[in-house]
Amino acid sequence: MVRDCHPFEIDALVVLPDHLHMVWTLPSQDDDYPTRWMLIKAGFSRKIPGAEQRRASRIRKGERGIWQRRYWEHLIRDQQDYARHVDYIHYNPVKHGYVSRPADWAHSSIHRYIERGQLTADWGAGVNFDDSGFGEP
Repeated sequence: MVRDCHPFEIDALVVLPDHLHMVWTLPSQDDDYPTRWMLIKAGFSRKIPGAEQRRASRIRKGERGIWQRRYWEHLIRDQQDYARHVDYIHYNPVKHGYVSRPADWAHSSIHRYIERGQLTADWGAGVNFDDSGFGEP
């Protein structure tokens, strides 16, 4: 497991059909998220059948066709920035039209937040994403 050799905490996550979002906390003085992502993607890819379509360039490089080559990272600046990103992650299934309440999406850390009493099961229901401020600076 990646976290055994390269520790990190998953503070928030959501897995959607075509993308995922995560907020991680890495150990102090360790900012090596590229290695962690590479190992996570590689480990996942090895465990599923290789039936996806791949372009010639991916075949030459031995890459699977299920992951984007790039990713977007953001260094959290403060508690407000952290809260906005966690909210954005939990609201993402609603934003993309998969569910009407974030808690209705099974593949999300929102359930952990609800179990801990940090959010209610109806959090984010009826929120207009464009007016929510989630993910804005």
